[in-house]
Amino acid sequence: MSLNEEVELLRNIPLFAKLEPSKLKLLAFTSERITYETDQVLFRQGDVGDAAYIIVDGSAKVLVETGEGEIEVATLGRNDFVGEIAILCDVPRTATVRASSQTVTLRITKDLFFRLVAEFPQMSVEIMRELASRLEQTTQQLREALAQNK
Repeated sequence: MSLNEEVELLRNIPLFAKLEPSKLKLLAFTSERITYETDQVLFRQGDVGDAAYIIVDGSAKVLVETGEGEIEVATLGRNDFVGEIAILCDVPRTATVRASSQTVTLRITKDLFFRLVAEFPQMSVEIMRELASRLEQTTQQLREALAQNK
């Protein structure tokens, strides 16, 4: 994939959609492209959050360790952004992410991510929207799970 194709990919991610092309080029150029094979782990629940990932191609499962074993809580695909909670909140990874097929990612380091947020306050708004949406989905799933257990 060329630099221009990576810039186009980044432009399709809501978090980065409003960044000017030169900043998207910088992000594409400074992020690391990593390919994971099926069942290979991007990161594990409990790990230190040192980077976030954009799924360029392929798919991955988000797994949470429970007392009963691992449960799948989400599926990720092209253009999905994952891993930002651990770097934003400075907490250990809240889940394990495992490739379900050959998966190509762009790895964005914590330093680069915060540099972009500092330079582009609009990114902060998009991050808040995304996290609020995820919180609402999680809350809804929790309500449904509690209702089933009654």
